[in-house]
Amino acid sequence: MENAAEVIDLTRRLPTREEIASAAEAATALANARAENGALEIRGDDGEPVRLAPALANIMIDLLGHVSRGDMVTLVPTGAMLTTQQAADILDVSRPYLSKLLKEGEIPFIPVGSHRRVMHADLMAYKERRDAARTAALDELARLGQDFDAS
Repeated sequence: MENAAEVIDLTRRLPTREEIASAAEAATALANARAENGALEIRGDDGEPVRLAPALANIMIDLLGHVSRGDMVTLVPTGAMLTTQQAADILDVSRPYLSKLLKEGEIPFIPVGSHRRVMHADLMAYKERRDAARTAALDELARLGQDFDAS
């Protein structure tokens, strides 16, 4: 049986139908309530307006958008140190495969006792390199396919 923390934690489970519908409704409401400059004004506890800068409004709407599509969501500060399992989950690879990448020096890590931690920024830099290499490989395959079809 799930404990109370797991029930409210969307980093460990998919959102329910009710949460998906609620997130979709809230994302739409927030998007419609934005000012022309992208800022969002909400009411504080005292009824006074609280202005969210456009960048913060974007984050809130993006977060709700992911939940409304049924995604699990985790907010990770860019300076965060991640466990190997968290890093593997972000890359959508197995933990043993991530460990191999760490051992090969593909991604820097910080030893913490008998464990390893990965800086979020280092993980994202690796992900960008990996994604760029994949895109280049697919472009080359497409070019080779066109060359083959032309001959």
